[in-house]
Amino acid sequence: MDEREAMRRALDLAWRGWGRVAPNPLVGAVVLRDGAVAGEGWHAEYGQAHAEPVALAAAGDRARGATLVVSLEPCNHRGKQPPCTDAILASGVARVVAALADPNPVAAGGAGRLRAAGLAVEVGLLADEARAQNAAFVHAVRSPGRPWVALKLATSLDFRIADASRRAGWVSGEAARAWVHWLRAGFDAIAVGSATAATDDPALTVRGSVRPRRPPRRVVFSRSGDLAPDRRLVRTAREVPTLLVAERRPAHAEALEAQGVALVHATGLAAQLAALAAHGVGSLLVEGGGRLAGAFLDAGLVDRFYWVQSPVWLGDAGVPAVAGLRGGPLADAARWRVTERRALGDDTLLVLDRA
Repeated sequence: MDEREAMRRALDLAWRGWGRVAPNPLVGAVVLRDGAVAGEGWHAEYGQAHAEPVALAAAGDRARGATLVVSLEPCNHRGKQPPCTDAILASGVARVVAALADPNPVAAGGAGRLRAAGLAVEVGLLADEARAQNAAFVHAVRSPGRPWVALKLATSLDFRIADASRRAGWVSGEAARAWVHWLRAGFDAIAVGSATAATDDPALTVRGSVRPRRPPRRVVFSRSGDLAPDRRLVRTAREVPTLLVAERRPAHAEALEAQGVALVHATGLAAQLAALAAHGVGSLLVEGGGRLAGAFLDAGLVDRFYWVQSPVWLGDAGVPAVAGLRGGPLADAARWRVTERRALGDDTLLVLDRA
């Protein structure tokens, strides 16, 4: 195994902390000695051991003179855990290869400390992959005034989210639906528009293989505050926190608040996102419907697009996945960057980041 292969392994290991480590970053580490893995680890739980000391402990004496490959620059500060640089220096590692420099000024500086102690340090191997993996964390450090926003849509081949009847139903298959529950586990909040809340009556909870450390809150965007008290999101608001984001206070506000719904008032998506950030929402997964998706895209407020394409055609009478998105000349259209393509059963996942 070479260093590039070891870094890919470290990135794979880091995903095991999904839904459990936020607001900390996802981090994986591999101790590489003579082309073989001597130890490996990942940050598994917020407040618990970081990836580097876990991997070094697994390697034991074999770490001396070896290379530590880690997906993020080792931290150089004491928080809930001691600095990872302490464990690295004590281990006798000779070389450290990190994918991404730590953007957090409080924790950064590990590479400099290790170099000053005489270790060989390289930063930047598979940096794009590491940055994509921790996009929400990087955004939180650099732009804390609004959540990192991801849009997830499951559509037909002709970009429809429902058939002509507009009745609730699954476009995607079982494997894709299981993946969505995994995806939800890593977000602070999940959002839909009021029409989706009324028509689909969703639960917007995580019911998959990952049990999130903090279950995501549910958010409903509605200009008028239209959210019926009999909807599931309202009935279960005391069990799973639910926020209604509206431009004005609805007439039945007291009834909603009595059932546990928190009301957030702001005009315009930018101001509404800022208000959600003030409520502690650092990452937001928008799941539809078409008008809400179009509004976020039109405002340039989507940072990542998760697109599940299902092998079915629904025709012109089907419900468009995006509505209200103003177009322009092809020459001026923004090109998004593809970060992942893979199969989810019979469906296809395409992940794109805003350039």
